[in-house]
Amino acid sequence: MIRLQISKVLRVAFWVCAIAVLVLSLVPITAPMPSTGWDKTNHLLAFATLAFLGRGAFPGRTVAVLAGLLVYGGVIEVLQSFTPDRSAEWTDLLADGIGLLLGEMLTWLSWRRVAKQP
Repeated sequence: MIRLQISKVLRVAFWVCAIAVLVLSLVPITAPMPSTGWDKTNHLLAFATLAFLGRGAFPGRTVAVLAGLLVYGGVIEVLQSFTPDRSAEWTDLLADGIGLLLGEMLTWLSWRRVAKQP
């Protein structure tokens, strides 16, 4: 019962985060927005968070979640190529992929730690 409730909360958090990443990726650069100070770490942090939330929200679907998020990153890059203030960059997609790997590692370490608890 509690696991189902946690899964529902994680799904809502995942979709809210996914929409926030899309909006922040497409708004004009002149708008004030949160940042780590370097574009690539923004991508890394965003996609690590999405991977972590996605793995918790959709347990047992690791490959689908991670592959879907990588495609999502690619779609964002394509959409950015149509905006006047943004540009598509392969290095952004690479940063997304590294973020996904980092998120997967954090998920694995978290579940490993939880499993060790009595």
